[in-house]
Amino acid sequence: MDTGGRILGVVITPANVQDREGAKQLLEKVKDRLPRLSHLWADGGYSGSFVEGVKEKWGWTVEIVQKPKDQQGFLVLPRRWVVERTFAWLGKYRQLSKDYERLPESSEAMIYAAMIHRMVRRLCPA
Repeated sequence: MDTGGRILGVVITPANVQDREGAKQLLEKVKDRLPRLSHLWADGGYSGSFVEGVKEKWGWTVEIVQKPKDQQGFLVLPRRWVVERTFAWLGKYRQLSKDYERLPESSEAMIYAAMIHRMVRRLCPA
């Protein structure tokens, strides 16, 4: 998603696929549609070889947003709240609240439909 929380691409993977591998599939899918993409933010689960792999393959930088070492309790972290907010937006759509779909392509299409609905509602509110 972009910094405003709008979905740029979706890849649905089985539960046994690591997030890093799914992210690589997603980046491969959107690389041609996002020619200005140059910097990514990710959480700590993407640190290590993912950062170097993205730099080598596509030339993009990846910034890992870490929580402070001395953090106790809840703290809003820069950039990561955008992702959580978007998940909350999507969670309001009944079709996405549970795994109703049989095919991953159907789930992907429902996510796109929900984001399109959200964007249209922002353009012309009720």
